Amino acid sequence: MKKLILLIVLVTQWVSAQEMSLVMEKKKMGFINKSGELVIPCKYKAAMSFSEGLAAVMEDGKFGFIDMKGNWVIKPTYDKARYFKDGICAVVIGKEGFWINKKGEKTNLAQTDKAYDFEKGLAFIRQNESVGVVNSKGEVVIKPTYQMIKHFEGGYARAKVNDKWGIIDQTGKIIVKFDYDDIGDYVKNVCWAKKGTDFGLVTNNSFKVLEGVTKIWDFVATSDLTYAKKGEKVGFINTSGKWVIEPKFDKARAFVKGLAPVFSDKLWGFINVKGDYVVKPTYTDAETFSEDGLAPVKVDKNWGFINTSGKMVIEPQYQISMPGFVGMFKNEEKGFINGLARVSKDKKFGFIKTDGSVLGNVWFQHVELFSK
Repeated sequence: MKKLILLIVLVTQWVSAQEMSLVMEKKKMGFINKSGELVIPCKYKAAMSFSEGLAAVMEDGKFGFIDMKGNWVIKPTYDKARYFKDGICAVVIGKEGFWINKKGEKTNLAQTDKAYDFEKGLAFIRQNESVGVVNSKGEVVIKPTYQMIKHFEGGYARAKVNDKWGIIDQTGKIIVKFDYDDIGDYVKNVCWAKKGTDFGLVTNNSFKVLEGVTKIWDFVATSDLTYAKKGEKVGFINTSGKWVIEPKFDKARAFVKGLAPVFSDKLWGFINVKGDYVVKPTYTDAETFSEDGLAPVKVDKNWGFINTSGKMVIEPQYQISMPGFVGMFKNEEKGFINGLARVSKDKKFGFIKTDGSVLGNVWFQHVELFSK
């Protein structure tokens, strides 16, 4: 009996932990697992990606929620439905937007003119055109006093008051004063900002103008460098605003795995943090390396993948840009994510593994990124 109970527990944990991809075939939607198996048949007119083990799907014009076996957990009742985060989901019936729990019960959270997705225990609320933040207990942690608040990244968010931008934390504490006409994400205790026509970096609430700079991109967690534009050329600066790699490229992208794609003389290559080419300019386009150590590169009209030594490990035969879709991920993440890359070939979509093999050896009308 104990072995049977243990087996049931393990199976339950496996089901709840597995990731699924929303796929489309013959204009109907279903879900595959990470083995490429069609676990839930393509039978829904509309569906959303899984989140916290549940996915919104449409039946008879209404959205409800199924589990990873395809069983109804919340019957189809809603005109619109989003994603469960922290056990709460934003839904709409008629013109009313509100939050429900995983039992389908309406929650008694703060009053809002629009119900937004929760993320890491927080959601935006809107009252009389002003934006604030509520936690999953219904407590207003940031009063609705802002024109706009962007999504929290690493505990910080860009916010706008009186047409000026600053940075706040998750308690509403002002980290960067509202002095700027534009501002970037707050990463590594620094962000770029624009005041008038000047671009610079903000550290400890002090704005350092970078002379001649006309654009700065956000810092990312994978590097202490970001790229910036001076005149018509792009180079790399550190968190102090010092040019580490002088602006000499036409375009650039972020450093990952110590390498960054750069564009010069109509071709893309990869440089190291000293500015030296590790992969010579050879490609018509290039994206950043993934944690799997592979980067998408374009040869003529097709994309393949190279390793950090510049060796082509997956021959150019794919497209990596996806058309708009109803699923969870619309930011067009490109390249390998946890061992799989979403690609298209001959107007069909699927996933490839790092060895170049096609997941499940199957292709669909469309696929979304895996989620659970």
